[in-house]
Amino acid sequence: MDRLDAMRLLLSVADKGSFSAASRELGVPLATVSRKVNELEMHLGAKLLIRTTRKVALTDTGAAYLGSARRILEDVEEAERIAAGEFQAPRGELTLTAPVLFGRLHILPVVVDFLAAHPDINVRLVLSDSNLHLLDEHVDMAARIGRLPDSTMIATTIGAMRTVVCASPKLIAAYGTPARPEDAADLPSVNFEFLSPAASWPFRLGETGRVIDVDIAPRLSVSTAEAAVEAAVRGVGATRVLHYQCAGQVRDGALRIVLEEFEMEPAPVQLIHAARGKLPSKMRVFLDFAVPVLRARLLSL
Repeated sequence: MDRLDAMRLLLSVADKGSFSAASRELGVPLATVSRKVNELEMHLGAKLLIRTTRKVALTDTGAAYLGSARRILEDVEEAERIAAGEFQAPRGELTLTAPVLFGRLHILPVVVDFLAAHPDINVRLVLSDSNLHLLDEHVDMAARIGRLPDSTMIATTIGAMRTVVCASPKLIAAYGTPARPEDAADLPSVNFEFLSPAASWPFRLGETGRVIDVDIAPRLSVSTAEAAVEAAVRGVGATRVLHYQCAGQVRDGALRIVLEEFEMEPAPVQLIHAARGKLPSKMRVFLDFAVPVLRARLLSL
């Protein structure tokens, strides 16, 4: 039995909550996942998982074993990187992830210049609006917008991102410029559901700092920021998106930002990586290269 392989499978089953989800995630047949976890339990002579028809849960023994297994796998991965020379010279494959539009507009240009400067490093850039688990997905570094719940990650702040309400000049001419947050309820709106799933927009009152939620009645609800911005440009309604998602249209005059004095606190933008001892040189040189460039790009928005 390959115990390291069995540990990886157990880790995925526990993190995903089911054998079938782990099977799909890893591309390993369900029967193989189940068999190898069973073999691990037999080898240890202990029950690690409680299986039900809906999900699996760790036993007390399983929880203790899983913590040790996770550390072992991280140590093995670090040992392999050391053996491959990643800590001595910047080389190998660097896996990055970022939100789709932010990655295309801001991370990709930096990566292209970084590749030109470091011919011995290759980059795998995973653009996804879902937050990937760095260790499970074998991701070296992630660009994240928003406050981080996971304190085990090391974060380097590269800027802050406003959340703005914007509308086309045509819409503003027809309905007037909103002066108070409550005025947003009287505007036709395009709701970006990922950012505002409840169809209400939060605002901060400048005089007190109190946050209020204004219910909107969307003419159109969409699942991507690009669609929300395009619809707003076409005059369907005002929309609420992250600033970078509409910055180009604002610069071109196709959209105008309104209710600026009532915006919520800007969200931090950070590059994060796992806290796992000495940083591989490929990650260290990327941070050194990317951080000042990204800070300048975000300041220019």
